Amino acid sequence: MHVPIRLIAVTLAVLGAACHGSTGPRTAAAPSGYTSGPREQTADQQVAHVLSRLTFGARPGDVQRIHEVGVDAWIDSQLRPANIDDSRSEQFFGSYETYSTAAGELQRKYPPPAQLRNRLGARGDSSKLSASDSAMLMEATAGVRRMTTEIQSGRVARALLSERQLQEVMTDFWLNHFTVYIQKNPQERYHIAEYENQTIRPNALGSFRTLLGAVAKSPAMLIYLDNALSQADSNRPRLVAAGRGGRGGRGGLGVRAGQRLPAGMTPEMAQQALAKRRVQGLNENYGRELLELHTLGVDGGYTQQDVINVARALTGWTVQPPALGGGGFMFAPAVHDAGEKVVLGHTLKAGRGIEDGEEVLDIVARHPSTARYIAFKLARRFVSDTPSPALVERAAAVFRQTDGDIREVVRAIITSPEFFSHSAYRSKVKSPFEVVVSAARALGAIPDPTIRTAQLVSSLGQPIYGHQSPNGWPETGNEWLNTGAILNRINFGTMVGANRLPGASSTNWPGADRLRALPLEQQVDGVIAALLGGDVSVDTRSILLSGENPMLKLAASDSTAARVVVASPDPAMMDPAVRPRVAPGQGPPRAIAAGPLPALTGLAQLVGLAIGSPEF
Repeated sequence: MHVPIRLIAVTLAVLGAACHGSTGPRTAAAPSGYTSGPREQTADQQVAHVLSRLTFGARPGDVQRIHEVGVDAWIDSQLRPANIDDSRSEQFFGSYETYSTAAGELQRKYPPPAQLRNRLGARGDSSKLSASDSAMLMEATAGVRRMTTEIQSGRVARALLSERQLQEVMTDFWLNHFTVYIQKNPQERYHIAEYENQTIRPNALGSFRTLLGAVAKSPAMLIYLDNALSQADSNRPRLVAAGRGGRGGRGGLGVRAGQRLPAGMTPEMAQQALAKRRVQGLNENYGRELLELHTLGVDGGYTQQDVINVARALTGWTVQPPALGGGGFMFAPAVHDAGEKVVLGHTLKAGRGIEDGEEVLDIVARHPSTARYIAFKLARRFVSDTPSPALVERAAAVFRQTDGDIREVVRAIITSPEFFSHSAYRSKVKSPFEVVVSAARALGAIPDPTIRTAQLVSSLGQPIYGHQSPNGWPETGNEWLNTGAILNRINFGTMVGANRLPGASSTNWPGADRLRALPLEQQVDGVIAALLGGDVSVDTRSILLSGENPMLKLAASDSTAARVVVASPDPAMMDPAVRPRVAPGQGPPRAIAAGPLPALTGLAQLVGLAIGSPEF
């Protein structure tokens, strides 16, 4: 496609400028990472900046509210989410069964359809089922679909509704840092809601060690990175469980002392339930990602032997099968490697059990490399794709001095001179999730309980809980930017203008009434103030006045140009028994095109162009 080089360059420059980051607490006890200094951004820019970085986008009235309370007071309140009333958000989720039901109960109520079909003897042929069995299969299938819808729509709804916006931004950050994949296996999806709501969100601004431990014991992570299947190699000594069912022996799994079992189930039956899903030997997946992605970073100073010994220390950290009455974390002593281990220079004595894993988490959570790695990633999220070494070191110092207090590390970053610098202003590119949610928030949208808005996020390239590899979605703008992605975002703006964003209206949002009767230039000024923080580039203002984006016009004449689509449910995200059937030779189900959009005029046109602009 032949798009003017200057136009692409200007768009990329505005979207992708990556650069370095006012005042923080003024008490003698403040860690050394807090620095004072003049803020380069104007008062209006500071308000727009915090709404861009510390929330999922400004809602109507947010700018005025922050001006009234002050940027610093607003930041401080967001750093203390427990003090913020979020009842509207909680009320919305009251109808979400997935968010209020334990994972084990969900799996018993809605077993994986493919597994249920096989258990009922159908083997893929539903015609062999009795009427009652068919009804059971239909209920399970509908339950799995509803659960997936609630998981994905819930992520969008929480980001849209919550008054605790910084906590939600941090939840998004940690969900990507500690990423899991919903389609890992049929069991994974049952644990996603608990992972988000009980493991990540409550700890998003707390102690890093506490968060790390919660993740390490979360079934979602144990299943995703295969630690639930890891056990001591056959040539390693095992820890023999004590108490009821404690006869472990080599190859046995053991049941922890005092563990309550369902009526009629013996310890031996419990061991058999665990053994059915076991593979023999050590699995290093979680040990490796714990060091490389979760704590020290790829250059954090660990060796392959450290990876092996961390994996050995975490043997026995597994997931209770639903047959045992739970589905949560459990430690299985008889598969734990009880030999001596050395991790990052620390010796773990032989003969210990779950203490091995806990000590490993202590070691890596307090390692200097972890402080630098987490500080760098947070500075990159909030300030710039290439944060200054000075800012990273100050934030790392706060991490070390506060024993990994995430709230204080974030405070050091978002009250720094670098955060409020000219170069940081509009230097970050929104992810697809941020684009869609911020558009909904800008127009005062109501939450969408269906899958449609989540599918819009997917169609822009970021399916929710759909990243297969453990490194998470890209965190820098260059990974999200190319001509096709820019065109898709422009097209998304057009869709919003055409009222294709569920729950939102391009002409009936708070503040729109006073703009409708104004002359064009005043309408443009009003849209810029309401949706774009009050100032835009000369090129963007020209596009708004002309009512036409040249890139979109050129793309329309090119049949190969990328365009936004409203995706059908992603088959890869679905249980095999729920996936739509495709005739041989037709390939996988394709996304459903948005279809022809009406020609936009007036305020709807301006809103669509504004949301598709680089400044949004």
